[in-house]
Amino acid sequence: MGFHRKALRTTAVGALSAILAAGTTLGLAPTAQAAPNSVRFVDITGDGGTVLKANVVSPAGSDGTRRYPLLVMPTSWGLPQVEYLAQAQKLADSGYVVLTYNVRGFWQSGGEIEVAGPPDVADASKVIDWALANTPSDSGRVGMAGVSYGAGISLLTAAHDKRVRAVAALSGWADLIDSIYAGRTQHVQAAALLDGASLVTGRQSAGLRQIFDDFYASNLAKEPELIAWGKKRSAVTHVDRINRNGTAVMLANAWGDTVFSPNQYAGFYEKLTGPKRLELRPGDHATAELTGLFGLPNDVWKNTERWFGHHLRGEDNGIDRELPVRLKSRSSGGYEGYPDWKSVAVTDRKIALGGTTTIRANVNSGADGGVVFLSSILDQVAQLPPMASVPLLPRRWAAVWQSEKYATAQRVRGTAKVHTTLTPTKESGTLVAYLYDVGPLGLGKLVTHAPYTFHGRTPGKMFGVDVELYSTAYDVPAGHRLALVVDTVDPLYIEHNPSGAQLTFSSPADDPSYVSVPLREQ
Repeated sequence: MGFHRKALRTTAVGALSAILAAGTTLGLAPTAQAAPNSVRFVDITGDGGTVLKANVVSPAGSDGTRRYPLLVMPTSWGLPQVEYLAQAQKLADSGYVVLTYNVRGFWQSGGEIEVAGPPDVADASKVIDWALANTPSDSGRVGMAGVSYGAGISLLTAAHDKRVRAVAALSGWADLIDSIYAGRTQHVQAAALLDGASLVTGRQSAGLRQIFDDFYASNLAKEPELIAWGKKRSAVTHVDRINRNGTAVMLANAWGDTVFSPNQYAGFYEKLTGPKRLELRPGDHATAELTGLFGLPNDVWKNTERWFGHHLRGEDNGIDRELPVRLKSRSSGGYEGYPDWKSVAVTDRKIALGGTTTIRANVNSGADGGVVFLSSILDQVAQLPPMASVPLLPRRWAAVWQSEKYATAQRVRGTAKVHTTLTPTKESGTLVAYLYDVGPLGLGKLVTHAPYTFHGRTPGKMFGVDVELYSTAYDVPAGHRLALVVDTVDPLYIEHNPSGAQLTFSSPADDPSYVSVPLREQ
């Protein structure tokens, strides 16, 4: 339906190259920084007898006469067990026993990849058991932390193991389906990244291979099974357990994360009732944490240590008195604090999507969400998001609505929402909505976007569409305007538009169409 195997292979090769390069670097650099004989490499028997390769770093001078807080850190997807070694050294110097381990199915650990399934959660509990029995760690002060895959496993373990008192989940997921299948649309570049890396660095189970194949093939008959598989592996499904356990949860993510979007973390954060903290910064998947993995100064890791310092060591470091929602705008350098996620935006400004507009499907208009990793990293380091010349976008394939020019800067904070009425010519289809910051010359910088797919609709019959765009923090300069662009093809996603399909957008008098933009006061 518009997705080609050749495109998948190209995406997988590019994504695989990127993650292997990162894995090689991360695997070597921290090792070079480790002090001689300061790390103990061990084998731990996980669930079902699976051998997990791990390393332990204990505080200098620990001789068994006192107990220390324990931090358990599962590795990221495709990365080896030395991934966290630089941070483990720092944490051990601060008075923690730190145990990092390679999750099952990857590198030298045994078993097959379970994608944070029950065996992975059981493994984490076995690792805690081993650490309490074989290191000078304190059973009453156990924490877990991790980046990406390690973050997801840490959250799930906290739901099932009451011993985990505090978690720092960095660039992870709380809702796997809302991450790679948001808007009922396959996020193909993200999936190809995970698939390609696991084929080289790990061992896929037959079940995982089938999940990937059904995902790529857009097999609607398997959709309920896919969703159930993902929900089982999502902390949001088990949030009541985490709340009952009273676990202190710190969540950190990037605005442009092309694997796990910030929306699903913000939604999960709102459901937590215990001690909690949410940090969102510019960047893409795990790029905000990257320098810290080399032992360099890093805000995410600094706050992670403060989080555990307060909740596991009882330190009065002030983190509990700070406003718990911490945002860094993509346009400015400072952090902003809020009491909760709902307080991020104080008003919603609606831009009318008036008139009736018909676009043809199957052709990329030139409006795109960018390339996995590359685009958001450029935005992070150089404030260069994906761009498009809005006046030159072909109206045959792109619907365009624009606001007036703003007399003052507009501080977009939170989640923009699109509401429109759609009449398709086919029963299935995909659209992608983009919000652009448009300058005086018509050049649009991407503020946010999101895909939306429908199936089983009656051709020629209108229906309402609501799309939540990816949450962001972006400042639109005075003299600029906002533009909403909708087309049907984006390389980040699989599209479901049959050949010759057309989409008509309208704004009935009794149900007007609009994009609602969340704004913060100047």
